[in-house]
Amino acid sequence: MSEEFHKIRRLPPYVFEQVNRLKASARAGGADIIDLGMGNPDLPTPQGIIDKLCEAVQDPRSHRYSSSKGIPGLRKAQANYYARRFGVKLNPDTQVVATLGSKEGFANMAQAITAPGDIVLCPDPTYPIHTFGFIMSGGVIRSISAEPDESFLVSLERGVKHSIPKPIALILSFPSNPTARVATLDFYKDVVAFARKHNIIILSDLAYSEIYFDENNPPPSVLQVEGAMDVAVEFTSMSKTFSMAGWRMGFAVGNERLIAALTRVKSYLDYGAFTPVQVAATAALNGDGSDIEYVRNVYKTRRDVLVESFGRAGWEIPAPQATMFAWVPIPERYRAMGSLDFSKLLIEKADVAVAPGLGFGEHGDEFVRIALVENEHRIRQAARNIKRFLGNADGAA
Repeated sequence: MSEEFHKIRRLPPYVFEQVNRLKASARAGGADIIDLGMGNPDLPTPQGIIDKLCEAVQDPRSHRYSSSKGIPGLRKAQANYYARRFGVKLNPDTQVVATLGSKEGFANMAQAITAPGDIVLCPDPTYPIHTFGFIMSGGVIRSISAEPDESFLVSLERGVKHSIPKPIALILSFPSNPTARVATLDFYKDVVAFARKHNIIILSDLAYSEIYFDENNPPPSVLQVEGAMDVAVEFTSMSKTFSMAGWRMGFAVGNERLIAALTRVKSYLDYGAFTPVQVAATAALNGDGSDIEYVRNVYKTRRDVLVESFGRAGWEIPAPQATMFAWVPIPERYRAMGSLDFSKLLIEKADVAVAPGLGFGEHGDEFVRIALVENEHRIRQAARNIKRFLGNADGAA
């Protein structure tokens, strides 16, 4: 009984846990750690959404088991959102299922479609559930480029050519967590054509569709491409868009066969989110968009403060186009130590926590991810701490 279980053995050590332990220890010792690591929104959920929850919870009927696939009004609201935002028509009964956040949706889709040994093409670096969901389901990950450009398409070709058996699925994640890269509709057209040619499923993570900073170029959906509905499912989340991370509400939409498979798996595993949460989420999706705009503007302001203040401190931050993250090269002086040791060093020497890039894949080890989850004052305070750290000749000791 001392041997690790099979699925647990397949999972690598959780890199972020090492940083979290050090962070907790430092705080226990009285340090004021500025936490720019975990992407946990600090903004409150908009009051109108909270009010709708409170109203719905007063109805005793809402205390019973809910619907695993989502109440009809919620699925209809998500379909209407896709029509407004992307011009994509969805059948709320057959092409939309509510999930307990996009993370659960990805994990259960992996359970639904993966047989032992199936190969999945996945960007590196990427959000961990994109790989771990399939690893836990018995699948095998083949890493491809994380850049939404020609290198991605080249790595797709290579991945199919050199994989036996042929890959069953391809992960997309744009705007990307962690890299903040944004894809174009032309890029999606090429990817859809490739997937249709090789009969490969596309699983697209669009959790950051509304956190973008170029008003003239909102991130597109892969489902806007003609023919994408034949091969693709897209996952979205209300966690960041409406500051509803703890509410655990998301969606999978797209291909009817894949949605049916996910819905069936979920029916065995959960009864869906608490009905009042679903009612409140429906109200959020049916809103006038002002809540979304407010959240977007907050993150844009924080992004600008981060880039400006850290730049003056001596650490250049590439300005992200979208998401609530910056994907930042480790300063040259410290790059050889790797992202995990550098992240630990920042906690010890600068009282600043970031996420080591290694946690998102081996190709992320020369980077750290900085989350915009502190207000402008705290971001500037972090920059002052970083400036002192970088100016200390013994900082790497």
